[in-house]
Amino acid sequence: MSESKLAGQFFDAAIGLLQRVRDEEAASVTAAGETIADAVASGGRLFAFGAGHSSLPAQDVVYRAGGLALMNLLAVPGVVGVDVMPATLGSALERVDGLAAAVLDTSPLKSGDVLVIISLSGRNALPVEMAMNARALGLKVIGVTSVAYARETSSRHVSGTFLKDHCDVVLDSHIAVGDAELTHEGIEAPFAPASTVVTSALMQATLAAAAERLVERGIEPPMLRSGNVDGGHEWNGRVMTEYGDRIFYRR
Repeated sequence: MSESKLAGQFFDAAIGLLQRVRDEEAASVTAAGETIADAVASGGRLFAFGAGHSSLPAQDVVYRAGGLALMNLLAVPGVVGVDVMPATLGSALERVDGLAAAVLDTSPLKSGDVLVIISLSGRNALPVEMAMNARALGLKVIGVTSVAYARETSSRHVSGTFLKDHCDVVLDSHIAVGDAELTHEGIEAPFAPASTVVTSALMQATLAAAAERLVERGIEPPMLRSGNVDGGHEWNGRVMTEYGDRIFYRR
């Protein structure tokens, strides 16, 4: 059986995007890492939010082996995953004005914390309002988005702005509008999205940069170990006890 040309083309496209964000977003990744390190060093808390498939890179940095123990998921009921029925409800909720304000008002977030907001398009009401309100509360906001959408689409927020307009640091995923890397004869719609691969890489690179900055300050980053290696549970238990006031996924 011959190898799939399309599979190879997708890998090439994803690798090309990863190389691009590595080169073009290096300064922004460093700045985002510095922002997170500042919060960790000063006793602040860390949260990540994403809606729909943009929630996957947010979930990827919460409570995982090799991850920063202090990263928490800011969940909005109905929009975090595709398990809500019908799945289209999640997309509809992203366009509801006022939802982000209600979530923030009932969340543990406070001034000095960091909120990472992930939204590929950055055009819907929920991520835009989330960023605006978070900054008004005194939070530092890191936005992970594709800036191309701000050039090629219109905002769905009443302000006419995008997520990128309300962030302290913006990480551009450089994903093309439509999030589909491949086309092929006989397949009418473009396909093979790469946003999850690239955005997850940006998140992990940012946390690596944060860990580096903490070490430079003489602070050991509170990282989690795998529970599937000897001593992992004991290690994680100690970390969670020490930083229990900043870890919310155990409550």
